[in-house]
Amino acid sequence: MTKVKSSWEIEENAKYFLESERGAVPGTDVQLGIIASIVKGWCPTPSRILDLGCGDGILGRFLLESFSSASGVFIDFSDAMLDAARENLCSTPNTKIIKADFSTPGWIENGEEEKLFDVIISGFAIHHQPDSRKNELYSEIYDLLNQGGIFLNLEHVESSTPEVSKLFEEYYVDHLHSYQLKSDPNSSREEVAEGFRNRSDKDEDQLMPIEKQCGWLRDIGFKDVDCFFKQFEIGLFGGRKSS
Repeated sequence: MTKVKSSWEIEENAKYFLESERGAVPGTDVQLGIIASIVKGWCPTPSRILDLGCGDGILGRFLLESFSSASGVFIDFSDAMLDAARENLCSTPNTKIIKADFSTPGWIENGEEEKLFDVIISGFAIHHQPDSRKNELYSEIYDLLNQGGIFLNLEHVESSTPEVSKLFEEYYVDHLHSYQLKSDPNSSREEVAEGFRNRSDKDEDQLMPIEKQCGWLRDIGFKDVDCFFKQFEIGLFGGRKSS
């Protein structure tokens, strides 16, 4: 029997996230607005966009809608997530969906990609990797970018203190509960909180402070590295490949 490597490879878990959590992520409109502003400012006419760990493809699809002349490559290792991406992208032109496991080096060869990208974006995927692998992956991403290309990572990051982490948990549960009330008026906050605290993917979280990850990007050679958005443990950070 094949061993399941990640809870995201279990269809029920992926389906629960997409149906019950994805729409509840706080600050989504602000995050997307900042992403669009950064890309428009630094690379007004991107031709190739990579959505790494694409999930249902929301970030890459948003960029393709914002930059209609670009083509997009969507990579994930979860069949359930890729099925959701295919459904969401069925009417989006110039897209390619690839299954590849970016937890190990050589994933891009498995993805059969040769051309470089103008924008690489990732959302809530890299934080599942060990710290050493995060650092390696950032170097691999750097090598996949054109000169001046942009890397943006919308990520779950480590809080500065345990108390801040507790505040974030309560804040996030409030958003989850409000979202679930739309489809289930009898939804209980206590049940939502219990489900969040005992979620199947919790043990896979390997969070790292955003400041340390920005330091890694600078060491690799990225310029203009910054944290562009941070709301408790949700952070958007990245930079550009040096010309």
